[in-house]
Amino acid sequence: MAVLARDLLAQDSVQATLDEISAAAVRLVDGCDAAGILAVRKGRAVTLAACGDMVRESDRLQGELGEGPCFDLARRRDGERVYRIADMSRPQPAWQRFATEVRKLGVGSMTGVLLYTDNEDFGALNLYSRRPGAFGKDIETAGWLLASHAAVALASARTIDQLEHAMEIRHAVGEAMGILRERHQLTEDDAFNVLRSISQHHNIKLRDVAQRVRTEGTEPA
Repeated sequence: MAVLARDLLAQDSVQATLDEISAAAVRLVDGCDAAGILAVRKGRAVTLAACGDMVRESDRLQGELGEGPCFDLARRRDGERVYRIADMSRPQPAWQRFATEVRKLGVGSMTGVLLYTDNEDFGALNLYSRRPGAFGKDIETAGWLLASHAAVALASARTIDQLEHAMEIRHAVGEAMGILRERHQLTEDDAFNVLRSISQHHNIKLRDVAQRVRTEGTEPA
C-alpha cells in the first residue's frame, strides 16, 4: 500500500493518476477484472478512467438510465460511501433496467466507493468481477486508499470539465494521426510531429488542426 501511494503521488497529471488508480485496482484487488472512475455532471455520465472492456458500457448505462448502484449511493443521506453487489444475477429491484443490461456484459459482482457529491453531481470508483461473490470487506483497505487518491485528484468540478476536454482533444488528435499515417505511410511519432509542426507554423491550436484533418481530410497548407 505504501509503494502504491508513492506511485500515485509520483504521477505527473490528474489523468495519469486516475488511469493508474483503475489499473492498480485490477492489479491488486483479488477477483477484480475491471475498474473505472465515473463522474456524473449535469445528468451526463463521463468515464474519466477505465481498465477493462465493461467499464465504459456500464457507465454509459447508468448515465442513460439514471439508475444503478452509484446513483443510489449518491442519493443516500446516511453517510454511507461504499456499495457491494454480491451477485448481479439476483434480482435488483431498485434498478432493474441497469441490472438486466449489465448482466449481458458479464458482470457477476460489483463494488464501489463514492468519491464526492455536489448536489446532483457525483464521482465514484467502481470495481467489477465476472464472478459472483468476488468482493467482501477485505477489499475495503485497498478500495479506500485508491478512492482517497481519486477524490483528491477530483477535488473540484472544474477538474472534471478539464479532464473531459483533454480526453476529447486526445481522441481528436489520435484520429487525425491515424488518417495521416494511413495516407502518408507515417509512423505514429512522425504523424504527431506533422500535426505539431502545422500547429506551430500556422499558430493554430493542435486540436483545431486535428479537427480539420478529421472533417476535411486535409492539412493546412
